[in-house]
Amino acid sequence: MNRERGFLLFLIVVFGLLALLLVKPFLQFVLAAILLSYVLYPLQRRLAPRIGPRVSALFLLIVTTLVVLVPVATLLFVAAQQALEIFGAILRGDPQILELLRLVERYTGIVIEGRNIREFIPSDGTSQLLQNAMSIFGGISDALIGITVLAFLLYYLLVDGDTFLRWVRRSTPLPASVQDELYGEMNRVMWGVLVGNVLVAVVQGMLTGVGLAIAGVPGVVFWTVVTTLLSLLPLIGASVVWLPASAYLFFANRPVSAAFLFVYGTFVVSLSDNYLRPVVSGHEARLNPGLLVVGIFGGVYAFGFMGLFFGPIVLGVLRSLVTVFAREYAPRV
Repeated sequence: MNRERGFLLFLIVVFGLLALLLVKPFLQFVLAAILLSYVLYPLQRRLAPRIGPRVSALFLLIVTTLVVLVPVATLLFVAAQQALEIFGAILRGDPQILELLRLVERYTGIVIEGRNIREFIPSDGTSQLLQNAMSIFGGISDALIGITVLAFLLYYLLVDGDTFLRWVRRSTPLPASVQDELYGEMNRVMWGVLVGNVLVAVVQGMLTGVGLAIAGVPGVVFWTVVTTLLSLLPLIGASVVWLPASAYLFFANRPVSAAFLFVYGTFVVSLSDNYLRPVVSGHEARLNPGLLVVGIFGGVYAFGFMGLFFGPIVLGVLRSLVTVFAREYAPRV
C-alpha cells in the first residue's frame, strides 16, 4: 500500500512538473485569466441561472474584451508612444526637461550636474524601449496565442468554476472548517489587493491625469499609467509624479499652471487616498505594508507584470496557511 501511494505521488510530481513546463510560456495570460475569472465570477453566478452558464460566460467574455481589455491595450499603446516622445526630447537635450531631471535627482541623491544625459540612455534607446514594451507579453505571435489561451481559459473557468472548486475541496485532505477558513482568507486577500490597492491606485492615476491635462503637462497618458503603477506602492503614491510636474511647469515659466497643479495634487490627489481606503477597508485583508512591497516587487520578478497582483496574494495566503498550521497542527509544548 505504501509503495503504491509513493509511486502515485511520484507520478503526480512528475506530471505536475510537466504541466508547469506547459503553462510557463503563457504564465502571464493564465494568471490574467484567473484574475479576471475571480472578478467576473459574482456576475456569472447571477446571470447563469437566467440565461445559462455558457451564454453568460460568453457574454461576460465579450463585454470584458470590449469594455476592459481593448481600452487598456489602447491606453498602454498610447502611453508607450508618449514615453518614446519624452525620451526623444531627453535625447535632444531639451533644457527644461534636463532642468527638471536635475531637480528630481537632487532629492534622490543621484548627481547629474556636469554629465551628459545621454550617458544614462543607450544609443539605440528608442528601439530598446520598443523591444522592452513588446517583451511584456512576448512577440506578436506569442501574444496572439496567449490571448487565445486567456480567452478559452477565462470562458471555462466561468462555466466550470463551481465544479473545479468542488473537486479541489474533495481532493484537499483538510477538514471542511479549515478549508472554509483558508478560502475565506484567500478571498479577503485577493479582494484587498484588487479593491483596496488596485482600485485606489487607478483612481489616483486618473485624478493625477486630469490635473496634468488641465495644467498642460506633455505625455499625460504616459504619466497617468506611471502614477497608477507607483500608487500601488505604500507611502509613495502619486506625489512622485505631480510634484516634479509642478516643478517642471515652474521652470517652464508657467507659474499659474505650476501653482494649480501643486494645490490640486495636495488637496485632491493626495487626500483622495485618505477617503478611498476607509471605504474599502472593511473588505481588505490588511496586509502589512512591508509584505505588500515585497510581494509587489518580488511578484514582478517572479511572475512578470501579473506579479503586481499575485505577489501580495501569495504572501497573504502563505501567512494564512502558517496561522492555520500553528493553531491546528503544530505540536503543543
